[in-house]
Amino acid sequence: MLDQLGIEAVRIDLPFRLNHVNCFMAEDETGWTIIDAGLNNDYTRKLWEQTIGKRNVTNLLITHYHPDHFGYAGGLQERTGAKVSMTKTDADLGLSSWQSRFLETMPEHYSISGVPDEMSEQLAGNTAGFQELVNPLPKIGHYFEEGEKVRIGLFEYEVIFVPGHSDGMVCFYNKDKNVLLSADHILPKITPNISYWYHGNKNPLASYLASLDKMKKLDAEFVIPSHGKPFYGANSRIEELKRHHSERLEETFDAIQAASTVYETCERLFKRPLTVHEMRFAVGETLAHLEFLRHAGECEREIENKVWRYRSC
Repeated sequence: MLDQLGIEAVRIDLPFRLNHVNCFMAEDETGWTIIDAGLNNDYTRKLWEQTIGKRNVTNLLITHYHPDHFGYAGGLQERTGAKVSMTKTDADLGLSSWQSRFLETMPEHYSISGVPDEMSEQLAGNTAGFQELVNPLPKIGHYFEEGEKVRIGLFEYEVIFVPGHSDGMVCFYNKDKNVLLSADHILPKITPNISYWYHGNKNPLASYLASLDKMKKLDAEFVIPSHGKPFYGANSRIEELKRHHSERLEETFDAIQAASTVYETCERLFKRPLTVHEMRFAVGETLAHLEFLRHAGECEREIENKVWRYRSC
């Protein structure tokens, strides 16, 4: 199916449990377009060097600012001279989230969430470790507008804003072929991480669920995700994702019958051993679910000794 669309998949290995990211290449009359870039490390640089060869790369489309998608954008831009496009929201996040000024606030944020001091330092250090994997930062040549058309291979795709996994993420949809390049919004086997990262959208899970409903109206037949293999039936998978979060919200509600910190709630929800990298995402995801319940009026948040505590209403 990818061949019929004029799209080539470029699988890039990642050094953590989410072990790969799918980037894409497609040629039109002006040159080659690349979607997403991987991390900026030796492996990724060599892979792109071999993959691109002497091809004329003119456009680099970044679906969102997370390091496995945005990290090598600046490096690829330096190598190819390509114009980088992404949303203004995620461009701003990508250019600020990996700066020392923001990273230095992370231990304080984790302390507010009740994370023990030693673990807090480890989580903050894990985040800071991505600095070298996202630099040099790209120069953004174009900000996506909702509904604009972009050429990817043989066809035009509509840019669709789908906040949730990140505040400014986009998917690309072709109506004629009913094909969706879903980025991290809809994945075939795993649930996209929805976290609150102590800045930006204060209720990302509500945004994510609204984006799923928005995407459901398209009833996309063929889905090309950024992790995992392409699959058929976007709406079926959307319903599975919505059920997952409904169940997770019930579990979260039950976990805070007594006033609990984010970290205490996280430990009740995630019962298997987690690496530091995984714990960072688990804390962020727990906080996103707690904040969803709070905004819905189903729990309360109080501050005690500079620590947030949540209790079901």
